Amino acid sequence: MEENQGGAPSTQNPPPYSEKQPYVSDQQQLPVDGPAPPLGFVAYSTVPNQYQPYYSPYGAVYGQGPITHAPQHTTFIVPVQPTHEPDYLGYSIFTMLCCCLPLGIAALVYSIQTREANRIGDGVAARQNSRMAQIFAHTALGVGLVFCIIYIVFLTVGF
Repeated sequence: MEENQGGAPSTQNPPPYSEKQPYVSDQQQLPVDGPAPPLGFVAYSTVPNQYQPYYSPYGAVYGQGPITHAPQHTTFIVPVQPTHEPDYLGYSIFTMLCCCLPLGIAALVYSIQTREANRIGDGVAARQNSRMAQIFAHTALGVGLVFCIIYIVFLTVGF
């Protein structure tokens, strides 16, 4: 390997055992019909910046240079109308604690999602989540009542 004046090895052409492409400076160019650019090739866009410089008129104070101004945009804030679908949160908590824990947890999750959809004004999602919360809460209550009846029957019969 050749060494430069500073004693560092020359990296102009890699050794024959390397799989790296040779270094190409800005002054050298790859042939047009030659190999494709390497995988790490990045093409930079020539799109101008969104901030356009403002140059002061002739005779202005010397040394200020260009001043950039942000473009003027109008922002409209539209208030969201909350929806009012029932969330069955209390019913879901009751069925989770007293009737059937897994179905009560599912009802609670849908109740919380209904509350969130009501807050952001998504009426369709609020309606669907409210319906699912009601179905899971009713099912949990039914399962809990069935287990209570079966338990009472076993106690009275004496099994």
